[in-house]
Amino acid sequence: QVQLVESGGKLVQAGGSLRLSCAAANGFTLGYSGIGWFRQAPGKEREGVACIRGSDGTTYYSDSAKGRFTISRDNAQNTVYLQMNSLKPEDTAVYFCASGVSYGSTCLMGYGMDYWGVGTLVTVSS
Repeated sequence: QVQLVESGGKLVQAGGSLRLSCAAANGFTLGYSGIGWFRQAPGKEREGVACIRGSDGTTYYSDSAKGRFTISRDNAQNTVYLQMNSLKPEDTAVYFCASGVSYGSTCLMGYGMDYWGVGTLVTVSS
C-alpha cells in the first residue's frame, strides 16, 4: 500500500510564501511516478494545481498556479515539493498530493492518480 504524507501547511499572510512537501512511506519511490498537487477549498470541488511527470520531470500547472507555484522533485529525499509564492486568500484550501501514471491535463483533472495523501491545510489571511 502506497502511503503519501503531506506537510508544510500553515497560516500565512497574503503575499507570503510556503513550501509543501509530499513524502512517501513504505519504500515507495516517488521519482518513478507522476505526482500531482491538488487542493480543495471549503464548499468547492477538488482542483488540480500542479503535476510533474515521472519519466522526465516535465511540469504542468493550472492557470491559477502558473507563475506563482513551482512543483519539484528531490529523488534523493524521495520527496516532491510545491513552492507557493505570492499567496492569496483564495489559495486557502486543504492541499493533497497524489501519485499515478497520468501527466499533463489528465493529471490535473485527477484521472489515473491512484494514491492520495490525507492533505495539509493552507490558510492565507488577508
